[in-house]
Amino acid sequence: MGIKYYESERAFKLDTPQSTYMIGIVDEEDFIGHIYYGKRIEDYHLSYLLRTNEGPYVPSKNNRDRGSFLDCFPMEYSTHGIGDFRESCLSVKTSKGHSACSLAYVDHTIYKGKKTLEGLPATFGKDNECTTLELICRDKLLQLEVVLSYTVFENLDVITRSTKITNKHTENITLTKALSVCLDMDNKDFELLTLHGSWARERHMQRRRVGYGKQGTSSIRGESSHQDHPFMALLTADATEDRGEVYGFHFVYSGNFMAQVECNQFDTVRAVMGIEPTDFSWQLEEQASFTTPEVVMVYSAEGLGKMSRTLHDLYRNHLIRGIYKDKKRPILINNWEATYFDFDTDKLLAIAREASALGIEMLVMDDGWFGTRSSDNCALGDWQVNEEKIKGGLKYLVDEVNKLGMAFGIWFEPEMISPDSDLYRVHPDWAIAVPNREGTLCRNQYVLDLSRKEVRDYVYECLRKVLSSANITYVKWDMNRPLTNIGSYYLEANQQGELYHRYVLGVYELQQRLIDEFPELLLENCSGGGARFDPGMLYYSPQIWCSDDTDAIERLKIQEGTALIYPLSAIGAHVSDCPNHTVGRTTPFETRGYVALLGTFGYELDVTRIPEEDRAMIPQQVAMYHKYNDLVRQGDYYRIASYSQNHMYDCWSVVSKDKKEVLVTFVQVMARPNYRSRRIYLKGLDTKAFYRIEGSEEVYAGDALMYGGLNIQSIFGDFKGQLIHLIAE
Repeated sequence: MGIKYYESERAFKLDTPQSTYMIGIVDEEDFIGHIYYGKRIEDYHLSYLLRTNEGPYVPSKNNRDRGSFLDCFPMEYSTHGIGDFRESCLSVKTSKGHSACSLAYVDHTIYKGKKTLEGLPATFGKDNECTTLELICRDKLLQLEVVLSYTVFENLDVITRSTKITNKHTENITLTKALSVCLDMDNKDFELLTLHGSWARERHMQRRRVGYGKQGTSSIRGESSHQDHPFMALLTADATEDRGEVYGFHFVYSGNFMAQVECNQFDTVRAVMGIEPTDFSWQLEEQASFTTPEVVMVYSAEGLGKMSRTLHDLYRNHLIRGIYKDKKRPILINNWEATYFDFDTDKLLAIAREASALGIEMLVMDDGWFGTRSSDNCALGDWQVNEEKIKGGLKYLVDEVNKLGMAFGIWFEPEMISPDSDLYRVHPDWAIAVPNREGTLCRNQYVLDLSRKEVRDYVYECLRKVLSSANITYVKWDMNRPLTNIGSYYLEANQQGELYHRYVLGVYELQQRLIDEFPELLLENCSGGGARFDPGMLYYSPQIWCSDDTDAIERLKIQEGTALIYPLSAIGAHVSDCPNHTVGRTTPFETRGYVALLGTFGYELDVTRIPEEDRAMIPQQVAMYHKYNDLVRQGDYYRIASYSQNHMYDCWSVVSKDKKEVLVTFVQVMARPNYRSRRIYLKGLDTKAFYRIEGSEEVYAGDALMYGGLNIQSIFGDFKGQLIHLIAE
């Protein structure tokens, strides 16, 4: 079992294969302290690391300096207002207006397996795959019970955390902050890695030294956002892709978040993560509970690459669900960049006929098929098929596509409402808004108030009716704007601070209803591209549209940051037309295929109008996808070179779990004159095996490829790519 309690030490020891996490109960008041997190240690006598035998000592020995103790003790879950001036995880407001809170250990339980989090996405595991510790804590004055939950995965260096807060008092209490995780450690000259960007350039990596004060990333946009990402990692200064210590934190949530590290006066760091407290409050009546979303923690002593592969395995096996969890996805063609709003049944069928002949397996009809939707200025909320455009009706179109041997998919933006829509004219109060204040339009649309049951029911019935009317096997669920003017006509005044979180819970409820009723459906989440690419969404859909920017060269940076923490099977990636519709760049059709192969693979173009030489390459790319997708989807990902760092070329590989097959992708972004071959060093191979490069007679020893390297011959021209497939003899 991965969790043990040592009564003599009053210490809990949580062990993964290569890491140890320890918690200690301290002094007469049962303070809960963090002892250690790092490389696995077999000894459990580590309580000396709490420094309670030195000044300012524990309150039972030196109560005159209680404040000094509270301000330096490594808290396992920090609270506000008692003397710990570092970032708190829990803050309240009582009926008398007080905010102080203090937790003490009461009891604990240790059990095999893992409970679900009601209404929230979370990792899962069987009894033989994980063990859970629940630390029961209490503020005796407030009669507030806080249960800190830790789950250890037996075969992965992963510990997950969440918190359940219950009001045991007869008086109501208001939560004003409820984060999910706190971790106090000595500063090991840490650097902070976070992911940032904007629309069309999501998840670019930023690494910086941790200095005094507070640093981190957050979102108050109502979504995890294009601009920031609910992830951070603390790295030792010497950490690289393959060596050094890494502490990764990933938030399984799709709304406002806070990820922060703070270095204090004693050169210790506190990492916290959870729901961003700005505009957050939650009313707890007697016996009512609030559960915080889950945080995934990964420790790696082998650099960022080991962290990546650990997260990939966790999400593939313990977060993604449904029939596509371990299944190859169909190659689809989406008509968005092919037609935008200018299409009808005839145009879609022309694309489908050509695509089917080339081996493409699904047609996806994007925005513009419903209501009066001829532009992005109207009709969101009016989810009735426009039969002037979809002549013969939706079922006729789907049946005709099916006759071509293709599946059919459809786009929705269920969370939105246009001011120019029948729905808004009847129910303007269904939009999120502050009464009497002019609403902030984005993309000429508002956001539906999904905290309201009648709104959720309306949205779901619209989806259900369309999906039940024809053989639709794929849905692209889009969300194209952040939340603003936070107000609900439905919630009481003292509940307005709950709207952000209730909105996210409403999204989760809708998507769960959808996959429950349509279990064969392939759901792909999207949010103007990658604005809601987060582990919360991955719980409901096995793939997420990575970015609206499909340019192969821009995608190198976007997909590198995404693959840092997400399995390749989750990354929605397509071959699109050139000049690219976002940046105007022209890249070889072959290279676009190599880059899209890193993800789910599909097409975003008008196959009837592209150059003949590009069209002729599609059957080759289809065959390439079918040949390599099992390896890409299931194998171990290794980053060999980073275009975002060297500005010249990109290289990654995927190695099968048995190390018998390797696929290396090399992209030369900028050609260089008068140079010899470029040498790359492969990773993750069997050092005792010999590998043959497919299509040649070249055979190399695994250790030679890793330590001596492989020469990549110069390629003439910019934006050129190459695949190298190695098979162990």
